[in-house]
Amino acid sequence: MLHDVLGKNARAVAETLSATVVVSHPFRRKKRKGWGTEPWVRGQRKRAGGYALPIAAGMIAAALCGVCGFAPVAHAQQPVQAQQPVVDKFVLGDTVQPVSEAELKQAVAHANATGASALLVEMDTPGGLVESMRGMVAAILGSRVPVIVYVGPSGARAGSAGFFILESADIAAMAPGTEAGAAHVVFEMGKPDDTEMQKVENDAEAFLRSYVTRRGRNPDAADEAVKSSHSYTAEEALNQHLIDLIANNDAQLLAALDGREITRMDGSKQTLHLAGARIDLARLSLRDELLGWLVDPNIALLFLVCGALLIYLEFNAPGTIVPGALGTLMVLLAVFGLNLLPIRYTAVLLLLAGLAFLMLEAKFGGHGALAIAGILCLGFGTLTLVAAPIPQMGVNPLVAIALSVGFGAITVFLVRLAVRARRRKARIGAEAMVGSRATAMEPLAPEGHVLVEGEIWLAVASVPVDKGAALRVTGQDQMVLQVEPAAAQQQPAAS
Repeated sequence: MLHDVLGKNARAVAETLSATVVVSHPFRRKKRKGWGTEPWVRGQRKRAGGYALPIAAGMIAAALCGVCGFAPVAHAQQPVQAQQPVVDKFVLGDTVQPVSEAELKQAVAHANATGASALLVEMDTPGGLVESMRGMVAAILGSRVPVIVYVGPSGARAGSAGFFILESADIAAMAPGTEAGAAHVVFEMGKPDDTEMQKVENDAEAFLRSYVTRRGRNPDAADEAVKSSHSYTAEEALNQHLIDLIANNDAQLLAALDGREITRMDGSKQTLHLAGARIDLARLSLRDELLGWLVDPNIALLFLVCGALLIYLEFNAPGTIVPGALGTLMVLLAVFGLNLLPIRYTAVLLLLAGLAFLMLEAKFGGHGALAIAGILCLGFGTLTLVAAPIPQMGVNPLVAIALSVGFGAITVFLVRLAVRARRRKARIGAEAMVGSRATAMEPLAPEGHVLVEGEIWLAVASVPVDKGAALRVTGQDQMVLQVEPAAAQQQPAAS
């Protein structure tokens, strides 16, 4: 078949080339009387045939080279390359809470939208909130793109809620020197009775088994992490069939997974093609970074205290605007951040009671007793404000003590100044001069001019005084100051 095609093409090329040579021959026909043109044309065709055959042979050779793969260099430089696989990477290095939950869901959605070969989640977390963990597990189980959860680098852990996330992945991997487990449920609002405790534990175990079995992992070893808070090293987790492999880094992990067949949650089989994959690291937006800061209860409390002090400053100096606006913004951000965390309302009542004690101390004075009570209320309130299932999500004790003592002392001082200022009567003109020191600008017998606070006033002395004598203002009558020698008031004190 190839021979016939090449033969037809060669003949077509030869005929076309012959016709071209005849038409485009450079010689002009000479019309001679009595001569016909046919012999001349036959001669030209004969010459054309002589040129056409070598050219046709050359084109046939070129066609054979092209068919056999010896194409010209311009075509050899454009080979068809396979598309490089892309793996999206998300780093979970924080506690499990609503902000990290939203970030993981965004990473899963982005991987599904862009058609990535896989989503790699590098995890190092002590755990967190149960509800946020359930949302993250649901996002991983529902992903169309295979999800690889890798506990790394060395020294990382997948504790508590992190263990649930690790087991939900299509591929679970750990780095040497890491650990996972200790997934016993911790209650946020105190310890319940035995019945309630049993119900919650059974619910957590059933939730874990529901996808551990589908992933082909060991459900009994997974239950031990929930029942007895057992924790596994990377080697122990691999031997117990809780993870699929151990890898030192991302490159080694992807190289080991290339060509591996996995079973998805719907039972379908899928082969991973990750050789030479490009890793795209997910970058957090400014909004996500800000939320990551605000979800830290220590940062939120600092914003709350500083914002409250700025608002108080605005009330004492109306019209400055900047302290009031900045303080309001900080308080709103703090309330927004604390709203994302489990809050104890009894702690909120303690904070309000502490603030009330500080106000009473500043207004009435209780020899420091009310101030101490207020600071203690603030300290207990800040320490117990967040119902943290793990210590990393709670308020640092040093931060709580520093904020309570500092805020209490500053509040008492500022409020006491404000109360004294309000109690003091406003005086202007001659009334403001009463009690001030004065100097006689001329002899007073008994009337003359005196210098008071840089101002010249008409004054009447109780006794005659000389020029330059030191006086004290004792009163005023219709804008005329009443003065007496300063020595007259010092004599009784000396005697």
